[in-house]
Amino acid sequence: MNEINAIVSDIKKGTLKPIYFLMGDEPYYIDKVSDYIEENVLDETEKGFNQQVMYGRDVTIEDIVGAAKRYPMMAEKQVLIVKEAQDLSRSIEKLVSYAENPQPTTVLVLNYKYKKLDKRKKLHKAVAKTGLVYDSKKLYDNQVSDWIRRVLSGKKYQIDPKAALMLVEFLGTDLSKIANELDKLMLVLPKETIITDAHIEENIGISKDFNNFELKKAIGEKNVLKANRIINYFVENPKKNPTVMTISLLNGFFTKLLLFHGLKDKSKNSVAKALGVSTYFVDEYFLAARNFPMRKVAQVIAALRDADVKSKGVGANQTQEDILKELLFKILH
Repeated sequence: MNEINAIVSDIKKGTLKPIYFLMGDEPYYIDKVSDYIEENVLDETEKGFNQQVMYGRDVTIEDIVGAAKRYPMMAEKQVLIVKEAQDLSRSIEKLVSYAENPQPTTVLVLNYKYKKLDKRKKLHKAVAKTGLVYDSKKLYDNQVSDWIRRVLSGKKYQIDPKAALMLVEFLGTDLSKIANELDKLMLVLPKETIITDAHIEENIGISKDFNNFELKKAIGEKNVLKANRIINYFVENPKKNPTVMTISLLNGFFTKLLLFHGLKDKSKNSVAKALGVSTYFVDEYFLAARNFPMRKVAQVIAALRDADVKSKGVGANQTQEDILKELLFKILH
């Protein structure tokens, strides 16, 4: 986030690089930088003659270099954006000679998603010297909630931990999807709002009572009635609550619980750091640890692995409903 802000700040000041090589596993930030350059470097009167978008699957490196070497018309700069540049991965090193001596009046932006340049090769070294190489790294699951809070804070909103976790569990770690849903929330909620699970349910359609967060909590408490109600809701709404996702999230919970049992320092902050969770959720692990001793946790993890295999159609003819209900029985008994 800080690196992105620094890049955008330099562009605002007019400090432009001749090449922006945007690569990595997280497309959200690649799009953010590329879109900012596309929208802000040239004014509307300059864009017609001096801004061009290419797609990697439709062009060659020679096409890109040829376009990049042109001079701008009635403007100080031209902007050339190559989207889906990863489609040129087999020939990308041919860009070396241009990268070593780029056209100073051209801003060349390459969106190289889900791939990275080899730092040992000439292209990476050349672009790093004359332009900018940005590696957009995927966030870990336990970092996404904090990312949500930072994004909202910058727009003068807050979000409570449960609501943030609901978004992560429902949308995964796809930052673009999460950002779209946050934009929807900010359209309907006034600034300074503290976004809660009720807001998430009302505006995004994620149930605040029947979700994986509540299921983990009910299981941790050994609340058999509540856990069964949630599982029954999942069975009735399979598209919103895929079995594979539920098993994966429960596996994450019990894996953390196993780690909790092995911690020497069980102070709240230490536990939160070791497990990679907010201090808001630490009490749930203390309660779950009392209900699930280490030996039982190991048995549950084995049951989860078995259910995961079955849910993917391997070695079993059970329905998804039967798999979930059998799993819940094994966990709670």
